[in-house]
Amino acid sequence: MIITHEMAWDKCLSHQIWPAIKKGWKDKDTNIHFFWGLAGPNIRKIQECIDKKEEWYYVDIGYLTQQPTRYPEPKIHDIDKTYFRIIKGKLHTIRCKVGDGGRLNELRNKGIDVEFKGWRTTRGKYILLAPSSQTVTQYINGISQQEWIDQVTHYCKQYSDLPVKLRNKPRPNNQWWNTDIKDDLKDAQCLVTNMSLSAIDAVMNCIPAITHQNNICSFISSADVKFVEKPMKPGRKTMNEWLKMVVENQFTIPEIESGLAYETLQHQFI
Repeated sequence: MIITHEMAWDKCLSHQIWPAIKKGWKDKDTNIHFFWGLAGPNIRKIQECIDKKEEWYYVDIGYLTQQPTRYPEPKIHDIDKTYFRIIKGKLHTIRCKVGDGGRLNELRNKGIDVEFKGWRTTRGKYILLAPSSQTVTQYINGISQQEWIDQVTHYCKQYSDLPVKLRNKPRPNNQWWNTDIKDDLKDAQCLVTNMSLSAIDAVMNCIPAITHQNNICSFISSADVKFVEKPMKPGRKTMNEWLKMVVENQFTIPEIESGLAYETLQHQFI
């Protein structure tokens, strides 16, 4: 049975995705759960799935995609250019196969930036800290967002004399609202995060990242803050292979509805 866990907010994007899931996913005799984000009772229900050993998927904004409007309410601007990640039993893809490059070319032809541009060759002026939300940080790290910021800042100062600059998630009325992360990345030595997709912004704009081991960028990033002065910078071939993998784990609503998402993920041995 396919179980899509409904969100109370009627504007949530999941209300557009769940009908596509129900149409394009192959049903089984056992329960298959789908969750959008970690809000509401989702963390508790995900834990129930884990305890019962029931199959569950996490659905959220895609890795390489045209971004929808987030506030004051979500809005998809182009349904064929807006991708959503679908991950089995995790928040990010960490077990996967490299695709043949066909899906990467599709995004490129749609005008979505999928080009690895190389790495900056000079030392940055600061270390950029970009934490995940309070909810994700508590779920992944077991501490508050502020505790994570304090701990990571302390460790960064042990391994570098560079200042630490914070960039939190842009929200209406906070200091990062209506700002572009590329401006903060421009002079960064590296970006440090736990699970934020800001890591993708970084590596796609010449800045290496340090991430949690379950971040999608963990394949091509350092995992320890002690490497802030010499973070991992994989070669172009490795980066292109990573990109070909990433796009095999995100789909448009029409691709979900048609069954393409289901079939592609079966090939991924998720």
